[in-house]
Amino acid sequence: MLKMKTTCELCAGQLRNDGEAFICSYECTYCPACTVDLAACPNCAGELVRRPTRTTGVAEITRRAPGRLLRKVRGSQP
Repeated sequence: MLKMKTTCELCAGQLRNDGEAFICSYECTYCPACTVDLAACPNCAGELVRRPTRTTGVAEITRRAPGRLLRKVRGSQP
């Protein structure tokens, strides 16, 4: 599961889970203002993309679709 970091790694500004932010494939997280001048992640040189927003918590997701959270291995017994 994607870790929703709450601070920008460059300016230490606060980031909301439902607010705009940018991440790389290693989940380095930056605010929109800091990414204006960045062509890539300054930590790992990875591509920066818009972070998806999270509107519900894990408990709510589990309540809505508990079967999705269980991984089934071929040939295993329930």
